[in-house]
Amino acid sequence: MLAVWDDTLAHPVRGRDRELATLTGLLDNTSGRRGTGMVVVGAPGTGKTTLLNALVEHAEGFQVLWAEGSAAESDVRFAGVEQLLRPLESLVSLLPDDRGRALRPVWGLPADDEGQVGSLAVPAAVSALLGLAARRQPVLCCVDSAHLLDSASLSALAFAARRAHHAGVVFVFAVDCTADTEVDTETSVWGELPRLRLGRLDDEAAHALLRDRLGASLPHDLADSLLDVGHGNPLALVELAESLTPEHLCGRAAPPSSPPPEGRLCRTLGHRLSALSEGAREVVALAGISEGLDEQLTCRVLPHHRSTLAEAVRSGLVVLDGDTVRTAADTVPSALLAALTPQDIVQAHHRMAEAAEAVGDRDRAVWHRAAIAMAPDPALVADLDDIAERARAAAAHATAAAASERAAALTSDTKERARRLVAAATDHWASGRPQRARTALRLAAPLSDSVLGARVSRLAGEIELRRGDPSVAATKLISTARQLASTHRTLAASALMLAGEASFVAGDNARYCLTAKDAALLCGPEEWPATRVVREHFTAMSATFRGEHSAAAAPLRSLVELGETTPDPTAKTLASQAAFTLGDAERSRDLALQAVVCARARGDESGVPWALVYAALSALLSGQLSAASTTALEGLQVARSLGQSNSAVDHVTVLAMLAALQGDEETALQRLQAANTELAERGLGRPSALATWAAACVDLAHDRPAEAFDRFRRMTVGRSRHCVPLRVMAVPHFVEAAVRCGEKEVARRSLVTFEHWANTTGGTARVALAHRCHALLAEQDGEAQERFTEAVRLHREADAPYDLAVTQLLYASHLRRSRRPKQARELLREAVQLFDDLGATHWVERASQELRACGHPGRGKPHLSRGLSPQQERIAQLVADGATNKEIATQLFISHRTVDHHLRNIFAKLDVRSRVQLAALFR
Repeated sequence: MLAVWDDTLAHPVRGRDRELATLTGLLDNTSGRRGTGMVVVGAPGTGKTTLLNALVEHAEGFQVLWAEGSAAESDVRFAGVEQLLRPLESLVSLLPDDRGRALRPVWGLPADDEGQVGSLAVPAAVSALLGLAARRQPVLCCVDSAHLLDSASLSALAFAARRAHHAGVVFVFAVDCTADTEVDTETSVWGELPRLRLGRLDDEAAHALLRDRLGASLPHDLADSLLDVGHGNPLALVELAESLTPEHLCGRAAPPSSPPPEGRLCRTLGHRLSALSEGAREVVALAGISEGLDEQLTCRVLPHHRSTLAEAVRSGLVVLDGDTVRTAADTVPSALLAALTPQDIVQAHHRMAEAAEAVGDRDRAVWHRAAIAMAPDPALVADLDDIAERARAAAAHATAAAASERAAALTSDTKERARRLVAAATDHWASGRPQRARTALRLAAPLSDSVLGARVSRLAGEIELRRGDPSVAATKLISTARQLASTHRTLAASALMLAGEASFVAGDNARYCLTAKDAALLCGPEEWPATRVVREHFTAMSATFRGEHSAAAAPLRSLVELGETTPDPTAKTLASQAAFTLGDAERSRDLALQAVVCARARGDESGVPWALVYAALSALLSGQLSAASTTALEGLQVARSLGQSNSAVDHVTVLAMLAALQGDEETALQRLQAANTELAERGLGRPSALATWAAACVDLAHDRPAEAFDRFRRMTVGRSRHCVPLRVMAVPHFVEAAVRCGEKEVARRSLVTFEHWANTTGGTARVALAHRCHALLAEQDGEAQERFTEAVRLHREADAPYDLAVTQLLYASHLRRSRRPKQARELLREAVQLFDDLGATHWVERASQELRACGHPGRGKPHLSRGLSPQQERIAQLVADGATNKEIATQLFISHRTVDHHLRNIFAKLDVRSRVQLAALFR
């Protein structure tokens, strides 16, 4: 067989940038006739062949030799060497006679005994021929599936690779770690050749791989489901993508539960399994059907398990983790199960059920009996219901979902089956598996009566709100609420509340106000708290959206009071939104954090990301930047873990706003870029408005007032125009940009609305900002000084350190221009310290420049002598925990350059010279 490489790559190599850079670096070492070798190690499907093909594309100017191991030729002596060296056959005549004769067995010719001197003859001749070729042109030898080479070829090529540095030849071998479990040992044939291990793709790379095959329109839920099944294995993901039907893509069929059994990955695993003894294959099956097979169960299931367990571990398909047998980390569990025979799986479940009952583990026995039940079984269903209830009470929603789903499959009554499917969907959603929730809802819908059908629609609408198109969600939820209005008022009120949130997120004020009319008809003034909360919420927010702040004030305050007296997390979140709209940041944050505590006490995290949006925004409102950052990062992590992509975008835009306020342009733009695609795809009005505001603040911080002014004007068009609360809150920044552009009349008109809102709601922090705006617009020096002074006083009263520092900087600039540098210096010294405490290094530098302009030496670089800022403390602790700069940047959602900048300041403040010294301080 003559092996060849693919001369073109149809798709980019995803998630292997570091590995490809390592391999292409080998090519650079051939200058000066130096060579090298490397062994690429990975489980089946991890992309070893793809990586070799990518390396070949980078090997410009090299002669590429390619060989591929084959099970069919693994007993054919020197078959692999013959593949590799065939293009060099014409050079054999240039070798010394003894070397040329030594190669006769490679070409299938009888050995010349006179030329065969010891066991090194063929390997040495192979090395000599490659060295001769390399004198003419650098040589790259790619050996794919090297674990399948015949032993003679393997020894000869490994010998040549270990001597490649003398010959100017680059060797790269690809080895399946599950087939060659000795590959990482010093005694293996590879010896001291360096290893490059391929692991699972991260989610970002896996998503990109799926988009390459299926396009950007691939539904997010379906992509997430494929990622879950594919286990980060590139081949599994490709085969899953290729197996999709139109029914899968439009949501009418459940996503595939494994790569196709006839595909290359399952066939590879099947060949591996078929080579095992019956006992070893049983060990693999037992580990595959369970989350882990502990020593006690192993002894009971396999009394004579020692030899079979050792064989199974040698196969590389399972590992021994302490006393527990598990499927190997790089093996795709669903593919392994698909490669096993049905008889293997049934027998394994039977054995596990019997062993579990023998040790008194009744729940485990139920799981295994249910897994192989083929017909409705009321007793088994009752046991599964009991497991689901107990799991739900313990907030183990994934377990509860699995139990309810299996119980539904074993239920003959259609209504009961539908009820269990809805329960499973609810638990899937709570456990962060929205695609599985939607699949369960699709199965339940045709089986449901009108009431259960409305519940299906309500949950489907909530899922659409949190991770789909909020406009579509609003339509579904309003229809659901109208269906339920006459029979289930509380559930209808809940659907209306979600419909209102969907309209708000979409930036559709007109629909919101129409929904408010439904709420007024549904919820009377004397209703119980759950419906009163919804009524007050719609009354208050619809008035706010219409700009009727006086009319909104009373219901907003009533909503805050209701939120403080109810344990319901949704009511508390709505009350937090009301307090935020009133400008009461402290109360808003308290209510939002109470909502988080109450939700977690109920074992339901699904509402937590929404509550944390208002907890972060309220900290932002009061200038508590560190608290806002910590909260938004937590909200982002929870939203992502639950699959709530719209909530995640909310938190990303809050983080972008934080970076913008700190003047960190690179980080702000990085965060905005991360949000842009989803903002455009799904029409998210609220985060779009916040993103526009953040981008304008970046321009303002970096002396681009005209660009900032244009961005603020854009908040009055498109979907952002409907987000009235954020548009109003952005007015102080808009006024600053307008004044710097000479547009004072435009600024004055905007200030009227802001001041009316600030005075109506009674928020001290907002009134302070109104005074600052008046100071910037003042025509007389006396009025400006009076307004600035009052703004500073109110900022202190409201405990708003960021706004205080900004106002002091603007006031000091005014005083310097008015030739009062002494007063300016007093303000600037405090502003520098406040900005440093907040980690706003850009503004530290800006205030220091202003201080020097006032005749003070200033602080120069922001290497201040006081303690670390909260952000710097987080970075220092992550360094102490062993995180790299890249990992820190990813975790804190900041740029690499920002991490570097903070580390320089941390080193200077703490007087340390290395990461090791820094880590020692934090241990």
